Parts: sequence; C-alpha cells; structure tokens
Amino acid sequence: MTQRTRPWGYQDPFDGKKPNWQLHPDTLALRAGLSRSGFGETGEALYLSSGFTYDSAEMAEAAFKEETAHHLYSRFSNPTVAMFEERLAALEGAEACFATATGMSAMFSSVACLVKAGDRIVASMSMFSSCYVVLNEILPAWGVEIELVDGNDKKKWADALAKPTKVVFIESPSNPMMEIVDIRMVSDLAHKVGATVIVDNVMGSPVLQKPLELGADVVMYSATKHIDGQGRVLGGAILGSKDYIKNSVIPFTRHTGQSMSAFNAWVMLKSLETLTMRVERMASNALKVAEFLSNETKIESVSYPFLKSDKNYKLAKKQMRGGGTTIGFKIKGNKDKTFKFMNALRVIDISNNLGDSKSLITHPASTTHRRLGPEIQLQMGITPNLVRLSVGLENVDDLIADLKQALK
Repeated sequence: MTQRTRPWGYQDPFDGKKPNWQLHPDTLALRAGLSRSGFGETGEALYLSSGFTYDSAEMAEAAFKEETAHHLYSRFSNPTVAMFEERLAALEGAEACFATATGMSAMFSSVACLVKAGDRIVASMSMFSSCYVVLNEILPAWGVEIELVDGNDKKKWADALAKPTKVVFIESPSNPMMEIVDIRMVSDLAHKVGATVIVDNVMGSPVLQKPLELGADVVMYSATKHIDGQGRVLGGAILGSKDYIKNSVIPFTRHTGQSMSAFNAWVMLKSLETLTMRVERMASNALKVAEFLSNETKIESVSYPFLKSDKNYKLAKKQMRGGGTTIGFKIKGNKDKTFKFMNALRVIDISNNLGDSKSLITHPASTTHRRLGPEIQLQMGITPNLVRLSVGLENVDDLIADLKQALK
C-alpha cells in the first residue's frame, strides 16, 4: 500500500479480515486494489474529478511534500485510476503500476523516462510500427543510440550488449508476425551491463505470459487490447518496481500529461474481472483457427507460436501459458488476392485493432505498418500477402467456416 494510491478517507475492504493465504490471480482480478467510499458500494466508484480539496493550507502543503497521503490532481493520481493500477499490479505480480492514456504513451514513457542524449538502447527487430518510429526516429533525434537485433541468436544479443546499454526493449510475441524472443536469455545478458529490460507484453497479455517472472524489469501494455478488449476505451499501463515507478516514471509522466482518465480506468476495472475467461477462450479459438489455416492449400504460411510446426514452438511453450489471440498468415498470391479474401469475409470484421472480443483482420503492409515502408516491412517479414487475424470470442466453428468460404 503506497501513499500515492491509498489517501485518507478510503476503506480497504480487506482491512481487518485479509485472507491469510495467497490469493489466486483470478481472485485478485476482481478484488485487488478495491477502495470503497463510505457508502459500501459493491461496484467500483467512479471519481470524475479533476482536483481535490484540503481541510487546511497546512494539509495541502503536507500533501505536496508527500508527508501525507492525498490525491492532488487527476493528472497525478485519481482514486478510480489508483484502483485500476493496484489491481493490475496484483494480477501481474508487480510492485507498482502507472496507468497511461494509451498504449503508445505507456511504451514511450517507459523508455523515455530512463534515457538522455548519449545513452544507448538495444531492441528486438520485430515490433509494432509506432514502437519502431519511437525507437528509430524520435529518440535518435534526441541523441539516443539504437541497435536492433533480429531473432534469438544468443551471440547476436551478446554482441549488441557488449557495450554500455541503458535500456533493452523487447516485443514478444511481436505484432504482427508473432515472433518470440527468449526473455530470460536476453534479460540475463542485459543485466550484466546494467540495462533495464522492458517487455511489451501486449500480445501475450497478463494471462498468458509473465515477463517479470522471466527476468524482465518492466512490463508495458496497451490496455486497449485484451484488458479492455471490448472495443470501448483506450489506455496503457507500465508495471515494475516501486523505485522505477516512483522515481523514473511518475516524474516524467506527471509533467508530460500521460495519465489515464478516470472513466477509462473504471471501464477497465470491470474488464479485468473477465480478462482471464476472455483471453483463455480467445487463445483456444486462435489455436484451432491456426491449425485449420496450416492445413489449407491456399495458405502460404501461418505464424502462431503454439503451432507445433512454428519455429518458436518450444520457446513459446517454455515461457507462455498459451499461444496468444493473434495469428499472422500469408495468402498464396499477391495483394489483390489478399484483399479479395478479406473482402469476402462475412463474420470477421476488417479493423486494425486487436485483442478484442470480436474477431478482427487487417492487412499490416497497408495499415498498421504502412509508415515503415517496404524495405523495413520486408526485414520484419511483412509482405503484401500477409494478414493479421485477431481471434475473438465467437464460436470457433463459425470463424473457421467464414475463413473457409472466403478462401474459395
């Protein structure tokens, strides 16, 4: 319990009767971080307030000096956002969390709060396009050096980490190719040079992968995906040690305006209650769809970590509880054939979002990764015949039937 997230005046429902056993993550997803007002409400309270009052000028001074626990301003902290942060931290197994307005604000803040001109970042090659722009265009303009490593070759990572490095950024599984990075191996190498390891766990979700248990220092999310996962609100989250959140993230975010809105936090608090059920069902559906696609003659290749034929199968089984909810696959043919297939779908929607309860499909080369250009796309394995399918909660037989008729 920290001063930032437990100010005066709130009731902890566990006070005086906290269980004397370790609660399962599924239970924490419903009950961790809950702060009730004096009304004893069962649902989480929504505090739509920009600011907060003090009983005296002395109390305000003490609050700003962090001598007492009190919310100051909703850009710094908010009671509803604090509940979401505590609950997600408990679910992730992290000491602390800071919730942000979007996933990209989480990604940017998690890295930018640690680096300055002259520092060096090593990152995995396969990543979401906006992450690539941050690491390879925005931060280099600040004088930060970037080196990308492709694949899991230990020597390549060791060579990249032979020089002083401030941050290692890993996206695993990657978007959209579902490439897997050996988080334990890279973390061990990174820590030898004192680097902070940040893992973008969006495609893994808090349910299917625990990067902190694999040696990473920080985990970041686009909470829009999976955590809300129902197409409603945007959000992000950064999780790590109390020291990292308090002394690195918060001083950066409170002055740059990255904070999550109270309403979005309230929506996501309710989403966390069903996160495990949704993600497990979606991952189960995704595996069945991937198996179907891998046997289709009109499909060139399928990228899904829990397919036994996938090059990352053994590693994925080692560090993940499920293969994720997203599949990358290539149609035999060109862009025109690929678009024809997508346009023939009747159940699956064309959308550039993912991790949603509804199944969504997109063409990365012309949408999510268009900004990178053909050369970088090719380095990431993104070709004109690649599509990314985010598998939802529909009956899996209906999804397979839709794909089958569109492939005719």
